Amino acid sequence: MRIVLADDDPVYLRGLALILEEEGHEITGRAMEPDALRAAVSGTRPDLAVVDIRMPPTHTVEGLRAAVDIRRAHPGVGILLLSKDMELTHLRHLLAAGPANAAAGGIGYQLKSRVTGPDFVTGVVAEVGAGRYAIDGEIQRALYRTPHRRDLVTALTEQQLKVLQLMARGLSNSAIAAELTISKRTVEDHVNTVFEKLELRPEAKERYDRRVRAVLLYLASDD
Repeated sequence: MRIVLADDDPVYLRGLALILEEEGHEITGRAMEPDALRAAVSGTRPDLAVVDIRMPPTHTVEGLRAAVDIRRAHPGVGILLLSKDMELTHLRHLLAAGPANAAAGGIGYQLKSRVTGPDFVTGVVAEVGAGRYAIDGEIQRALYRTPHRRDLVTALTEQQLKVLQLMARGLSNSAIAAELTISKRTVEDHVNTVFEKLELRPEAKERYDRRVRAVLLYLASDD
């Protein structure tokens, strides 16, 4: 993959680039502040942007703001957020930006302490680069893991669960239909039933993308 990296710590930035390059990826840009990140993505159109949430000048959420701008302007670019601390609103802001469809890039949010070696590249980076979701397990649990949420997912039928699993792989309704050898209309019916069983009401479309929220509920329920 072609990847842009953004972090204001030059040592961390260099180390992350080495990990990715050793696994065969191309670093098309490196940025240490938000405007440079935006310019690098706009200029090189990478497959993935790996972004530290806290960047200059205030070291609060400048990286997140840049990631949200990139998601809106270049929805096909995968976004992987990195952070030393867990902050749930960060993920929600990113999920609310840009479209959620088969052409959209994946989304990831990982704690920096877990970013080590080739396992990170073959796992997290590969998932986000393939248009899927790679949310740190601790963050997933904080977002959704309650007995009630688990019960919602376990109430799905086998076919509904298969549809949800394929949604988590980033497949469109047409691709799911081909994978399961059923009609697109049947897939749409399953998706709507999944939304209903997961208590993702139609009126919620104005506040968040139900497809993304359903996938996160599924990921969080997977022990």
